[in-house]
Amino acid sequence: MTKPLFERLGGEVAVNAAVDIFYRKVLTDKSIAPFFNTVNMNNQMAKQKRFLTMAFGGPNNYSGNDMRKVHAPLIAKGLNESHFIAVVDHLVATLQELDVEQALIDEVMVIVASTHDDVLGL
Repeated sequence: MTKPLFERLGGEVAVNAAVDIFYRKVLTDKSIAPFFNTVNMNNQMAKQKRFLTMAFGGPNNYSGNDMRKVHAPLIAKGLNESHFIAVVDHLVATLQELDVEQALIDEVMVIVASTHDDVLGL
């Protein structure tokens, strides 16, 4: 039986490292950083770590709202396809920086793609 993606990525240590690097990239991207101006980034990063752990098949300690509800205020501020693509690009770059195998990155991208319509309110 195949291990969950969470374990194949490296578990909690890997998810934590990825989220830390990912948000460094996001917050330096002038096209998407403004969406985080009023966000408590420590809380955001902790929620993201719990969400990704759950999404990748690890322990489910995520208790946040669903994607559509969470992103609705951002859509009202102009969140669109170009922002989604920028976030995806930063995630791919993060995983590559961490030397994650392309096959695992592809699995992550399938999960990310499944959130597209909810994130953008489509």
